[in-house]
Amino acid sequence: MTELLLMIAPSANRVYAGAARALVAAEARVLTGVLCDRPVEVEPADLAGVEYLAASADGDAGELVDVLSNLSASAALFEREGELLRPVPLRRREIYPSDLVTIPKYSGKTNEQWTRLVLGVTAAATARPQRWLDGSLNVLDPMCGRGTTLNLALSLGYDVTGVEIDRKDHDAYAAFIKTWMRTHRYKHTVQESALRTDGRMRGRRLQIELAASKESFRAGEVQRVEYLNTDTRDLDGLLRARSVDVVVADAPYGVQHGSQADELARSPLELLDQALPGWVRVLRGGGAVGLSYNRHVAPRDALDQLLAEHGLQVRTGPGYDDLRHRVDASIDRDLIVATKP
Repeated sequence: MTELLLMIAPSANRVYAGAARALVAAEARVLTGVLCDRPVEVEPADLAGVEYLAASADGDAGELVDVLSNLSASAALFEREGELLRPVPLRRREIYPSDLVTIPKYSGKTNEQWTRLVLGVTAAATARPQRWLDGSLNVLDPMCGRGTTLNLALSLGYDVTGVEIDRKDHDAYAAFIKTWMRTHRYKHTVQESALRTDGRMRGRRLQIELAASKESFRAGEVQRVEYLNTDTRDLDGLLRARSVDVVVADAPYGVQHGSQADELARSPLELLDQALPGWVRVLRGGGAVGLSYNRHVAPRDALDQLLAEHGLQVRTGPGYDDLRHRVDASIDRDLIVATKP
């Protein structure tokens, strides 16, 4: 029997920090359930006044180290040997420095740990969950704002596409990522162009190719980031069908993503109902959708029904049912994950 103890990384958000261990436990149950070849028991543990997350399984540590190393808030890992703890090096997948995700600060920015949890739990629901660890995921955030998910996906080695109608958010992301790449002297290309199809102006497109080394760049081993400054409800002709593995979005309110011509008075459920056909179209069979949402404005039962109406199968069970947490008085946040057959 192997017992590993995971120390949870601190969060700058005090409220989230209070819920972090329970959330990471739920995340670990989902990911170990699909990526480990044996049952893993995950429980909170307290030693000498320090909080840990304990993961126990028969046999050696094996792939369990990889899974625990890459959870959303992994700070340090130990193997318990009687009364002693032996440090275990983290095998954390991070292609670029963490400042890619942590530098941008702005009102309404999603907690980076929660963003990573959403991406991991959604990837676990796909037909090929191992892509979460091997860097081959293709990710779409159709409500990407200023790009927390884009930068996180980039840091994990994935190709990623974002969609956002707010021009200020698009411009802020473009300014940041171009400055960041130049500052770190990564080889890259940037293309910015009008987004036009069939003579119709649809918005703007930012395309980036980036590599962690000059050798990789010259060999064409690059990551791709695409940011479409357009309406997420109108993606026909802009993204290829069945081209992404996961769709993840943080939409606690959602209405800010509506068309600029609207009064922006629709409910988030109405927005999702209009946007989901486009999202499902670009999702591969066996892919998954993960929506972070506010239960105060989008009841769970209604969201379950809406996803089912669009041909998606909602995932439930240990881990998936344990991700609800309070953000503040107005946000009761949860994650719903559904798969495309």
